[in-house]
Amino acid sequence: MNKNKRERKFLKGFKSIQSTIFAAVSVLVLCAVLAATAVSVRYTNSTVYENSAIYTQTIIHQLNQNVDSYITYMDNIASVIAKSQDAYQLLYQRIGEDEAVKEGHRKRLQEQFSTILKGRDDICNIGIVQKDGVMLINSGYQATNPDLDLSTQEWYTNAVDNYNQYCLSSSHVQHVIKDQRPWVITLSREVHNFYGTGNSDGVVFIDLNYSAISELCDQNSIGDKGYVFILDQDGNIVYHPSQQQLYNELQTENIDIVMNADTDTVVTGEGDDEKIYTLARSEITGWTIVGCMNMAELLKSSKEANNIYVMTAIVLVVIAMLISSFIARSITLPIQKLRDSMERVQEGDFKAADDLVIPSQNEIGSLTTSFNVMTHKIEDLMAQNVHEQELKRKSELKALQSQINPHFLYNTLDSIIWMAEGKKYEDVVLMTASLARLLRQSISNEDETVLIGQEIQYVKSYLTIQKMRYKDKLEFEINVDPSINSVHIVKLVLQPIVENAIYHGLKYKESKGMLTVNGYQKDGNAVIEIADDGVGMDEETLNRIFEKHKVNYRSNGVGVYNVQRRLSMYYGKEYGLSYKSEKGKGTTVTVVIPIEQEEHHEKA
Repeated sequence: MNKNKRERKFLKGFKSIQSTIFAAVSVLVLCAVLAATAVSVRYTNSTVYENSAIYTQTIIHQLNQNVDSYITYMDNIASVIAKSQDAYQLLYQRIGEDEAVKEGHRKRLQEQFSTILKGRDDICNIGIVQKDGVMLINSGYQATNPDLDLSTQEWYTNAVDNYNQYCLSSSHVQHVIKDQRPWVITLSREVHNFYGTGNSDGVVFIDLNYSAISELCDQNSIGDKGYVFILDQDGNIVYHPSQQQLYNELQTENIDIVMNADTDTVVTGEGDDEKIYTLARSEITGWTIVGCMNMAELLKSSKEANNIYVMTAIVLVVIAMLISSFIARSITLPIQKLRDSMERVQEGDFKAADDLVIPSQNEIGSLTTSFNVMTHKIEDLMAQNVHEQELKRKSELKALQSQINPHFLYNTLDSIIWMAEGKKYEDVVLMTASLARLLRQSISNEDETVLIGQEIQYVKSYLTIQKMRYKDKLEFEINVDPSINSVHIVKLVLQPIVENAIYHGLKYKESKGMLTVNGYQKDGNAVIEIADDGVGMDEETLNRIFEKHKVNYRSNGVGVYNVQRRLSMYYGKEYGLSYKSEKGKGTTVTVVIPIEQEEHHEKA
């Protein structure tokens, strides 16, 4: 039920075909444009995202290969040193070996270190150390840190624990040289003691400048706000462009999410903080190269494209709405003209069909032609019907009048017979003469209407006859304003009412009754009141007084219904009879007709 009400309420909003067509086309176009725009935006975002992800992955994998090559090259240097006879002899001097020989090994290593340092700006320190005290760093002339405890250095202990395998540290502060604290990444490799001399294992280490890794990463750009950072196998930061901010907790990074990622691409955050991480894990170094891009920057170009899509969609919708408005108007304008013409015809203006010209050859043009033909036929039929109704009205009036006359004649002759039987010959002569005058006045006059003065004389003759019959039952009085005597009234209206007053009001009264006829003007109408002080009517009889088949309150066999019908047919429904009656006190009938009757009289 509620659904149907909502549907009806919704449909009421479309009061015209034009608005319906416009709304339907606009909605269809709008839906199509929105769908196309949404697909385009989604496809553009997806394409930009995928292309950017592929591009970033390519850069990160290339960077990973570069880092692997760089570390492998540095490891080759460390491996050459670690496997050299000089390093081995320096670290593990055999019993009885000459110190001069050992010094020779040291010098050759010093020269080798100096050569490497001169040719490689990315190497900060290079050296060979042993926990028992042998230590050669760089050229050998720099003072080592007296507080250095190799057992606490992760790069040292890791190398000792991993035989024949290089180790890489995360970025850290190196303090092997006195008063120097460079930020480096240390590559270290063990020099294993095969002599069994009791000396602890030595380690070759190379301190790589932090800037070397930074330069490798900075060479690969991934956007204005994108950056690259490196994590070791434990999740420690090897390199990060904002490493100091991270250590000072001024910036955070989603390291746990990156280390636990199952795919090469991870998306984190929301809104402006949404980031995409692209990963490349090295099997050589164990490091994870991570490229980070801000999603807002990534989709910046797609937003520009999306703005173009939206603007294009708006333009298309506006154009489509204008076109749909033009199409809807071109379709509905002839229909609106046809509707307006129909409304004018409905109001009685049949000339509207002649003014309606729609040259279209489509269905609307055919409908218009059919409407014009139909209107002319209706106009002809209405004129014919008016003529026929006028003839019918006159016939009905004459028929109703003929229904009254025989009954009155019967009642009057009945009275004459009654008086003749009573041998009241003078009264018979008088009543017969009065009847002759009445018949001559009613039958000889074929007009539908007579003057009120004539109708009053007719009623007066009728009452004279009736008084002669009911000497002890009837008295009458007639008071009519002369100003209404010249007004036309439908013939034989008052006599049936007077007859009803006698036969249904005064006849059953025990004492003599009084019947009064008063006539006067009121509000531009002629008013005639017929009042009796007879037995009156109850409310039920009064309410049914105008019923067509009323049998207990009739006049001349046709009843008050016919009198009322004659008056309303001639003058209109607002004119005619009205009754007031009270049981035991009498009845008053009021006849109201218009005074200005020239038009009615001309019709008659």
